[in-house]
Amino acid sequence: MKAFETLRRTQRACARSAAAFLRDVGHGLLEFSHNTFALLGLAVAAVLVFGAGRADLRHQIEAYALQWLQDRQEARALQAGDLLSVVAEQSAVGRATAIDPRELSREQAAVAQWISRRYRVAPEPIGRLVQEAWAIGQRARLDPTLILAIMAIESRFNPFAQSSVGAQGLMQVMTRVHDDKYDAFGGVHAAFDPVSNLRVGVQVLRDCIARAGSVYDGLRYYVGAAGLASDGGYAGRVMGEQANLRAVAEGRKLPVNAPIVAPAPPPAPVTASDDVKPADPIAPPPPEQASDPARLALLR
Repeated sequence: MKAFETLRRTQRACARSAAAFLRDVGHGLLEFSHNTFALLGLAVAAVLVFGAGRADLRHQIEAYALQWLQDRQEARALQAGDLLSVVAEQSAVGRATAIDPRELSREQAAVAQWISRRYRVAPEPIGRLVQEAWAIGQRARLDPTLILAIMAIESRFNPFAQSSVGAQGLMQVMTRVHDDKYDAFGGVHAAFDPVSNLRVGVQVLRDCIARAGSVYDGLRYYVGAAGLASDGGYAGRVMGEQANLRAVAEGRKLPVNAPIVAPAPPPAPVTASDDVKPADPIAPPPPEQASDPARLALLR
């Protein structure tokens, strides 16, 4: 009987000890968590107070938070299969070389529509190029139809065209030769911006005409054939297409498949020696020289 009582007292003592131990552990954890949250709150408050006086740190935190929110939004959009909401740019239209054809004058609109149908290009970007050709042609004192004719013959209005010798863009300007002219447009990659290429090409054309003394000979300079016996018919093709464009601008009905009729080249100037002794005939150039576009473009 005594042994039984002793056992019971021992069990009650162990239970009281265990309960006291659990209470002590619980109070300790509670105190620890309270202290941890207090420390965390103090840390956040300190960061906020410190950040309030540091604009750079505040901006970094804001940028990080914004980037985190954007990443979350993109992840949800991609998961839903909505790619456009991730890559959308409201300002992208500002990079487009295009204009509503209804904003053009009557003659510009007629030319843009004819070019669009003839070369199978969209009227909106062609309308922007026609508008630019008229504007810069007036400043450079060049016929805008001449500028458009060069684009037609050189690249067929492909702003990404490149020749075998490195002539690039709408006007097929030799970028490595005229790289300094692209400095005003941010660098040589502007050769593939249609309007920038057009403006640089007009400057090159203007310089060539001033050096040669006439449009016909200036075109020979432009294509790099000034020192050759033949330009392969380049100047004639440009002037023939210019005649077509001028007819359209004047309101004449011209089919989109109208041929390019090259005008007769101007006669060679008569020198004083021609009155004394006839000039020796110039042998025609070899066929490969007259038809090699790489050779014609070398000196652009």
